[in-house]
Amino acid sequence: MDAQRNLEHVLRAAREVFGELGYGAPMEDVARRARVGVGTVYRRFPSKDVLVRRIAEEETARLTDQARAALGQENEPWSALARFLRTSVASGAGRLLPPQVLRVGVDVETEIRLPQQRPAALAAPAQPELRLVERPTAAEDEPDDAGAAALLEVVGQLVERARAAGELRPDVTVADVLLVIATAAPSLPDAAQQAAASSRLLDILLDGLRSRPVG
Repeated sequence: MDAQRNLEHVLRAAREVFGELGYGAPMEDVARRARVGVGTVYRRFPSKDVLVRRIAEEETARLTDQARAALGQENEPWSALARFLRTSVASGAGRLLPPQVLRVGVDVETEIRLPQQRPAALAAPAQPELRLVERPTAAEDEPDDAGAAALLEVVGQLVERARAAGELRPDVTVADVLLVIATAAPSLPDAAQQAAASSRLLDILLDGLRSRPVG
């Protein structure tokens, strides 16, 4: 029971620390937040990359579930997309998305990081389009590609439905939607202030995503 409780404490602490400081935060910060020795953390996760991958995969799966729920419970395409965005932003999942699913090509190659994210093992040069990055030799260094692909596929369905209904700007991509989730989830010290800021920012971003009648 103690081992299971310690694992739960470590995972909860890791979500909080990485959500606040990014995946570059040291394991010592996770151990302090979990109120265990750093050796306890390393006994469950032999390297920080393993812990980062665990958290990234869990948050990717959570977002995928939220997207599927929106698809299944909302008949109106715009309502489904908006519901997914509101649920995801409220959960804070955007602060824990792997940078790989946030890579977007704009006018120049750039890397889009989560709010307040420090350089981390997951970071790599950006690509000129949204794509899953090939797995490196050390498999533990990358989040599960299958999980990321599932997220991109179901969010793609939400985007395509809203676009086909004429309710989403035709230039909006899956990458844009994921970027909204990441940028609309700021990490603020006061929970009420954070919720209010997220809600206000998301309202503005949703308004920017919606198509406008011509004329």
